[in-house]
Amino acid sequence: MSVWPSVPSTHSPALRGSDGELVSVSVTVEPRDLEDLLEALAALDFPVNPQIYHDAAVVWIEANGNERVDPTTIVEFPAYATQLPKVRQVLERSGLGGDALSVHSMLDDLHGDDHVEPVPAGRGYKYRVLKKHAGWAPAGVH
Repeated sequence: MSVWPSVPSTHSPALRGSDGELVSVSVTVEPRDLEDLLEALAALDFPVNPQIYHDAAVVWIEANGNERVDPTTIVEFPAYATQLPKVRQVLERSGLGGDALSVHSMLDDLHGDDHVEPVPAGRGYKYRVLKKHAGWAPAGVH
């Protein structure tokens, strides 16, 4: 599964409705930009019920096995595949690039916590892992 496709390509069963496949949308954002992201998502013409992971991380794995860990906040919400262009448009208008968006099969999301995604050629990394619970937040911070 890739981080940049318009609809995940998976061989697992999918949840489908009249608006296409139900997917899980993940957006990584710096904590200071969380409020701006939530305001941008409120402009969508469908309801967004976000789940917010404050102690998350993006782990970039290089071809040689080296890792780079970027602490982040992950905002997740369900959407239909036909709504993804609107989500991308809202993210672009709010200044978030394509690396911030990740799309997964809803069933895959329900069955796993971390998402491993190949990185497009030329990015210098083999894959990245979105970790919802990186485990380094101070006690009491959620």
